[in-house]
Amino acid sequence: MPTAHINGININYEIDGTDSKTGTIVLINGLADDLLSWGFQVPALLEAGYRVLRFDNRGIGKSDRPAGPYTSKQMAADAKALVDHLGISGFHLMGVSMGGMISQEYALAYPGDLKSLTLACTYGTADAFCQTMFAMWADLAKEISVPFVMRDVALWAFTGPFFNERAADAAEFAAAMASLDMSLEAYLAQLAVIQRHDAIGRVGQIKVPTLVLAGEEDILIPVRLSKVLKDAIPGAQWKTTPGGHACIWESPDPFNAAFLAFVSSASA
Repeated sequence: MPTAHINGININYEIDGTDSKTGTIVLINGLADDLLSWGFQVPALLEAGYRVLRFDNRGIGKSDRPAGPYTSKQMAADAKALVDHLGISGFHLMGVSMGGMISQEYALAYPGDLKSLTLACTYGTADAFCQTMFAMWADLAKEISVPFVMRDVALWAFTGPFFNERAADAAEFAAAMASLDMSLEAYLAQLAVIQRHDAIGRVGQIKVPTLVLAGEEDILIPVRLSKVLKDAIPGAQWKTTPGGHACIWESPDPFNAAFLAFVSSASA
């Protein structure tokens, strides 16, 4: 996969498809996820005729892992530097979870780049429940290991029926988390992004067509917080899909359909 040297670091990225009249979609990952996390989305987006850019955020995958803590603004600047390096503009941006926080900052700082904005399974600011949970993740990572924390997160990211009906998939995800290649320092640097992100008082400035999309059973980032974010963005659309926080993996077909329907309407 190619890399770009931007903002003093090397960013690993992948472009699928070719530039077309349909346009380009840029995807931003969540906490401790690399660009392979979009494996259930890319085929559908390509089939719909879009070119797709995905990349490893700083701290994960094959991108550099400089000292943290990181911020959502900093990582939005990474995304901006990457698309500028690649000569991409006028694109549809989608971020999930931490990626949704980064995408908020992107839309606020660089609105002229965007045709649409999709904020999936995310919030404008954390509440006391989330902050307590994140502090627990940090403690577990320090006392045990990052893979241990991610195995626990994976458990709560899916719904009960997923474990009953798709045991092999559940075991595959647990194994992937158990072998996660992420140092404690890099994990805590990324974790700081979701702990410190607070754009709820500024997202009212977003003017680009926006969809806030949530897994209807999300308990890691409660659906009510995603709804608060939607209500804070003038004219934002709201949609839920089956599944929990990991609905992009648990229920990719309805998730992809909702996203593509919005992107198509925003392109009209």
